[in-house]
Amino acid sequence: MKIEQIYTGCLAQGAYYIQSGNEVAIIDPLREVQPYIDQAEKNGATIKYIFETHFHADFVSGHKDLAEKTGASIVFGPTNMELGFDAIIAEDNQIFEIGDAKIRVIHTPGHTMESSCYLLSDEDGKEVALFSGDTLFIGDVGRPDLAQKVIKDLTQEKLAGHLYDSLRNKIMPLSDDLIVYPAHGAGSACGKNMSKETSDTLGNQKKTNYALQPMSKEAFIKEVLTGLTPPPGYFPQNVMMNIQGYDSIDSVIDRGTKALTPTEFEAVANDRDVLMLDTRDPQTFAKGFIPNSINIGIDGSFAVWVGTLIPDVKQDVLIIADQGREEEIITRLARVGYDHALGYLKGGFEAWKNEGREVDTITSISVDEFAQVENATILDVRKNSEFLSEHIIGAENAPLDYLNDSMLKVDKNKTYHVHCAGGYRSMIFISALKARGYDNLIDVKGGFGAIKKSEKFNTSDYVCPTTLL
Repeated sequence: MKIEQIYTGCLAQGAYYIQSGNEVAIIDPLREVQPYIDQAEKNGATIKYIFETHFHADFVSGHKDLAEKTGASIVFGPTNMELGFDAIIAEDNQIFEIGDAKIRVIHTPGHTMESSCYLLSDEDGKEVALFSGDTLFIGDVGRPDLAQKVIKDLTQEKLAGHLYDSLRNKIMPLSDDLIVYPAHGAGSACGKNMSKETSDTLGNQKKTNYALQPMSKEAFIKEVLTGLTPPPGYFPQNVMMNIQGYDSIDSVIDRGTKALTPTEFEAVANDRDVLMLDTRDPQTFAKGFIPNSINIGIDGSFAVWVGTLIPDVKQDVLIIADQGREEEIITRLARVGYDHALGYLKGGFEAWKNEGREVDTITSISVDEFAQVENATILDVRKNSEFLSEHIIGAENAPLDYLNDSMLKVDKNKTYHVHCAGGYRSMIFISALKARGYDNLIDVKGGFGAIKKSEKFNTSDYVCPTTLL
């Protein structure tokens, strides 16, 4: 039997390939499904089942495309939702066979009402692995406040109570030597304080995971709800795409990888309500970019920040990219449901610049230069939890996560020095505000990491954060 975790760092997401004999099950596939098909073919096997642990909020699953391309059956745990595609709605404890291995459905409502874990037994009948979805993470559990955005009469308190029961009645009685394979790790917004580890034994989680320690249901509810912040606005839209279906990834890529000359690019940008998304490195962007374009660098938590900052997944987008990375960008947009890329700038920013078209820049200074500025007005655009943990004395927290609220703190007539942790988010923040007419924002290269290392600034004492949200 073969178990492979396919981990995508940009989304902090784990998909799983399980093979016994010549049959395969895929758990929580990404939107781009060809790698799973290729792997099964390479191993001389057929994909039989596609198991979904729940209706995902933070990414669009590849379940529908994978089923259409392979004939495999999609499986969800118990749910009354009306789906936009064929699927098996499993019963609690229902068993599915792949080769000589068995997978048992364990219905674990809490993160969402249909949330289910999948218990894998090997060819000898030994229970070996638990694919826990967003029910149980390493060091954490799934936040119980998301499904209330989709289902009426659900509250986060009710969901947290269900999660308490699921963990104690369904998960904790299982064997300590089971390997837990969750759907996410650190960096995902589906939990508040996940470990960087992406698997562990259930026995160790029983010892170390705060949510599995002895406590009353009331205490558990209070504990899991403490520190939660509002989820990104795209979450409910992704949930509905995962329930109702979506365009084929192939058609999305075909549509998005249309090369546009600078003239064509400008015409589309002027003709429609289009967002120009520049995915180059932040410092490269700062040296020259198309006016009113927004920088979200592809070499960072790209999909997460796209989803956080672009409120409508149906937003038309034009892409400015490093040459050769256009299809990657369209794919990573589609992972979080942004299927409406209209094309990309042929030849990249250099083609625009070489035609003598208007360009803009952002001032970005070193920490040493920053240290010479007297009475600087400082905006720290990290998450509030990061700011509370440690910050420059006198800085104001203006989290990128809540850009519209943070923008209210900025006076167009004042000059601000802006930093994040390493320089990625500060450029997003400045570019977004510059597109709205804020011209007096200066970026600090290297962010708080470089600031602290320089030892030239008065910072608050470090406090260990209780949440990473």
